[in-house]
Amino acid sequence: MADRKFDYFVVLAGMRTGSNLLEEQLAAMPGIEAHGELFNPHFFGKPEVKTKWGLSMKQRDGDPARVIDLMKRAAEVLPGFRLFYDHDSRAIDHVLADRRAAKIILTRRPIDSYVSLKIARKTGQWWLGDMTSARAARVSFVAEEYADFLNDLADFQSKIRHALQASGQTAFHISYDDLSDEDVIAGLGVYLGSDGPPDPEKVRAKVQNPTPVETRLTNPSVAEEALNRLSTPDIGRMASYEPDRGPGLKFFRVGRTVPLIYMPIRGAWIDPVPDWLTAIDPDGEVETGMTQRDLRRWKRSHPGHRSFTVLRHPMPRVYDAFCRFILPLNVESYAEIREVLIRQYGVPLPVVFPDDTYDLERHRIAFEGFLKFLAGNLGGQTSVRVDNTWASQNALMHAIGQFVVPDKVIRADALAEELPKIAREVGYDAPAPNFETGVEAPFSLEETYTDKLEQACEQAYPRDYLMFGFSAWRSAG
Repeated sequence: MADRKFDYFVVLAGMRTGSNLLEEQLAAMPGIEAHGELFNPHFFGKPEVKTKWGLSMKQRDGDPARVIDLMKRAAEVLPGFRLFYDHDSRAIDHVLADRRAAKIILTRRPIDSYVSLKIARKTGQWWLGDMTSARAARVSFVAEEYADFLNDLADFQSKIRHALQASGQTAFHISYDDLSDEDVIAGLGVYLGSDGPPDPEKVRAKVQNPTPVETRLTNPSVAEEALNRLSTPDIGRMASYEPDRGPGLKFFRVGRTVPLIYMPIRGAWIDPVPDWLTAIDPDGEVETGMTQRDLRRWKRSHPGHRSFTVLRHPMPRVYDAFCRFILPLNVESYAEIREVLIRQYGVPLPVVFPDDTYDLERHRIAFEGFLKFLAGNLGGQTSVRVDNTWASQNALMHAIGQFVVPDKVIRADALAEELPKIAREVGYDAPAPNFETGVEAPFSLEETYTDKLEQACEQAYPRDYLMFGFSAWRSAG
């Protein structure tokens, strides 16, 4: 980075916008170092720190420009810091005027920041490394307080915008929801001139409040009314913190002759569709593992083709994942996750399985523990990977839709009726499929199911229940 275009970077943001996570991601990039909130009125860069580069906080406050200069002189790589609207206004003016300062403008939906700020003040938790240490709280919405919060934020953003426009500068804009997008973070590294992406082992911060705002308020109706007056988004919006995914093109199946494309939403079940597709194809063959080029070629040679995917109720879908990959001991690729679930997240899985003492009640408790873990895992609060077998169908459907939108979405419980229909649409008579989709389990889902488990499942998959209109599994079955 010897010929870098910037001398330093500054993250221009507000409290509870995800700046801790962004700073960790920046600091984890090769050739970049981060110094926290250099101009926080209560500390010098990091909490409890009162001196830096030989300066006291009093000396820092006496000459903000000197602090930035000392930071640049001491740096062997690109240094930077975070700057909020309630920090030293002279420091803000200095960096906005400095063309050699890389400006990163971080924003978040104001209502989310406001509620998160109140929760942090109430719980004393300003940073989260894992869901196991998360502190939950509900707070009250105060309209006048929120209006003041909005005004401070608007003034800060207006000042930044005017300074950049008047001086002809550009900045890198990033939102809270972008912090889980690896491509956006990689682009930020390119903007700064980093030599590579962040080292994931160095990024420990996690999302603290992944649930909808309304669940964190004691008076959500008051907040809704105030936000409606202000013409701001509703408080029930559910952000997604799952990592972006590819469409899973290599898993698509197409008939050699029959013009059908099956785009599976991946999971742990014994998927009956590939065998059905093979059975109805005149050549008895299904192609898979295709590239985009292969698929385009196939489409051109199969006019009138139809594409479809299959949607399952979250409860049987996650139950299959649990019984196939988490409960057994012999699934090598999930063994490490299983151990972490027991050791770190307290999921009461049997140490030995099969185990004669493992009865239905223990099974229910273990499954409930897994569902509670998933609420944090899918909410971006753990370091454990979000596996395709239990990723939300909303996220997987979105990934497919980025490449091609399916003609039809079939509910799994309607496969017997819908598969023959879609075959007839392309001119083929097909029998109703005869299949068994469940995985091996010590107890059936019918035996295991309770209302309590349904509630835990809905807490883990709120977007799937909301977006796809799922009701309780037992009442839907």
